[in-house]
Amino acid sequence: MKAQGILISLVALVGAGTASAAKGDAAFEKLVDDYFDELPSASPTTATELGIHKHDGELEDLSAAGQARETKRLKTWAGKFSAVSDADLSPPLAADLQLLRASIAAGLLDINGVQGWLHRPDTYTGLASRTIYDIMKRDFAPLADRMKSAISREAKIPALLQQGQRNLVDVPKVSLDIAVEELPGIIDFFRSDVPLAFKAVTDKKLQADFLRVNGTVIRALDEFRTFLRVKIAPKAIDRFAIGEKLFREKLKSEEMVETPLSELLKRGEAELRRLQIEFRATAAQIDSKKSFEDVQKETSKNHPAADKVIATVQGGLAALRQFLIDHKIVSIPSPVLPIVQETPPFMRATTFASMETPGPFEKAKEAYYNVTLPEKSWSPAQVEEFLAGSFNPYIMENVSIHETFPGHYVQFLWVPHITSKVRKYYGANTNVEGWAHYCEQMMIDEGYFNRDPKLKLFQLQDALLRAARFVVGIRMHTRGMSLAQAIEYFQVDGYQPKKTAEMETKRGTEDPTYLYYTLGKLEILKLREDYQKKLGPAYTLQKFHDAFLAEGPLPLPLMRAALIGGETH
Repeated sequence: MKAQGILISLVALVGAGTASAAKGDAAFEKLVDDYFDELPSASPTTATELGIHKHDGELEDLSAAGQARETKRLKTWAGKFSAVSDADLSPPLAADLQLLRASIAAGLLDINGVQGWLHRPDTYTGLASRTIYDIMKRDFAPLADRMKSAISREAKIPALLQQGQRNLVDVPKVSLDIAVEELPGIIDFFRSDVPLAFKAVTDKKLQADFLRVNGTVIRALDEFRTFLRVKIAPKAIDRFAIGEKLFREKLKSEEMVETPLSELLKRGEAELRRLQIEFRATAAQIDSKKSFEDVQKETSKNHPAADKVIATVQGGLAALRQFLIDHKIVSIPSPVLPIVQETPPFMRATTFASMETPGPFEKAKEAYYNVTLPEKSWSPAQVEEFLAGSFNPYIMENVSIHETFPGHYVQFLWVPHITSKVRKYYGANTNVEGWAHYCEQMMIDEGYFNRDPKLKLFQLQDALLRAARFVVGIRMHTRGMSLAQAIEYFQVDGYQPKKTAEMETKRGTEDPTYLYYTLGKLEILKLREDYQKKLGPAYTLQKFHDAFLAEGPLPLPLMRAALIGGETH
């Protein structure tokens, strides 16, 4: 099917389930417009990421007074949306209302419950780097104009870091470690990457203003690092768990999941055991005379040279996309492939692959698939270990499925065809990450790579990692699991190398509900089964995938109600 024909069918599908306007629709849509009209000024960095550029020179206020103002604003809107009756709205807008209520509750919980602004130093350093990178990474305006916005934002970063110095209390040792480890890369980002991004601007005054402000940011970051070592480190605490009450509230507000944690934990453990059995069986299929660890190691040895990685990854995307078309997996609204590029330097410590798609309101449409290459300072042995662990052809295929076709990139391509403003702003990780993780298994089930057991082995390795996250997140934050126990669990039960286990454990201390990958995959598989029962002979896999993506990144209970029917509260 040609792109134009796909577009017509997608637009028809998006509107297919929409009932005639209910009596309250117009008033609700006006309320939604008013809510989102003020959101960019309250969250300027988020606005830039969404593609709204009226506030690119501004920065979030994380002072205690600023957080109190944001709390008051969100509570006011929570009251307004609570007063709207679901019964007065057509089904799609009733779902939007529930998503809005949950998202506002999540914002309030973040400020007043989890309170990262009080306990996590990287709240401040992460925002400082992200807010400038968002201006650099895409050509949404002339470079000189973007440089002016960067100068304006950078001028506010020292005050942001001062807010951090005033706010931070009861900082967990692990959160302190994370921030201290990240700071050299962030400082180097401002010292090297940001000036390079604006090097082509010829206006001497702009360059002088930038050099002055950028130097102030670097000094402020250095001062913040000293503050962490001198003032925070001696008082850092061992406790990092958010506790069962906050954990349940996070799941409810962010994912609309209210399943008891004991039941969720059993699901995660059962999935991990199932994957272990399948992993060992797949390794035996490859070579029954060797241990699964040796099979894994042997299979990893075949990989491209470092200088061939980007070209190899880019070259594989067209075949992935064509498989989706030939096998009628999902409709693809655009023939354009994402651009594979090297991961920006300040992101290399925490990821070896990621997808950078433009926000739903962005005019610049370039999408970047970032891959991390070995550092030039590494020894040959370090380079070999990294390439074998990250870029053997089977891992590369699985990661590309997750990040591009039919994972994150295809989901992004559907966004312009979603009519709901709410679903352009808000969504759920169980949907977004659950979809990408589901796609890894689904593609092998559909015969991709001729069902090569070596590809399946590494798909299962990634699935084991996500299932271990499921268990570790709940146990660390609600069952007293220590950092050392979590690291051991990732290694022994999740079949992960020690370095990965350490990184994943640290991530889990600040991303408690990172069970959303596996939970999302499991829920999508069950939804697909029930959707097939509902449609009977009319069911096709492509019809399910198109219907799923057409609804936008809804929390999965709302997605189930939209595709299967029934009410969700």
